[in-house]
Amino acid sequence: MSQEAPREQQLLISVLGDDPRSMASELCRLSLEARCSVSSSRLSRHAQAGAMVLQVSGSWDALVRLENNLAPLGKRMGWQVSVLRTPVNAPRSDGLPYVVYANAAYRPDVLNELCHFFALHNIELEAMTCDTYQAPHSSSLLMTATLTVNLPQGIQISWLREQFLDFADSLNLDAIIEPWRPTHG
Repeated sequence: MSQEAPREQQLLISVLGDDPRSMASELCRLSLEARCSVSSSRLSRHAQAGAMVLQVSGSWDALVRLENNLAPLGKRMGWQVSVLRTPVNAPRSDGLPYVVYANAAYRPDVLNELCHFFALHNIELEAMTCDTYQAPHSSSLLMTATLTVNLPQGIQISWLREQFLDFADSLNLDAIIEPWRPTHG
């Protein structure tokens, strides 16, 4: 009689709070101590606060150990912690990864309009960043957004690019959409 290896499961952990440096260190340490593996993570700083998202995998008992230790850690550090169980091999649609870069004078509606454009065309967002900054030679507030999207199989790329550029022109955005390329350091 063969013994089956324990099935891997996953947690998606989201943490908001002060001191992003401690956030990364504490969450990685806690995961390791619970015998879980961090499969992906994102950390971003927002003024003095930070936001971290980790995808952690492990056996069901390792994940329970980790979950049980997250709440006390969050309380001790003053962090907001959310946990979501996710399937290990959730089916993902096949598609072509593309990156969208958009720059404009800041307006509160721009990011919403970008997201709405891709939702209308049934295009999945994989990642998104948006930052505002003061123009170097004026007092204008500018924004830059980068979206990674997953184009569905069979979409006419030249048609989508034309639709996107018309859309960007209508909002006075300096924007492009191009194939995603891996970066090598």
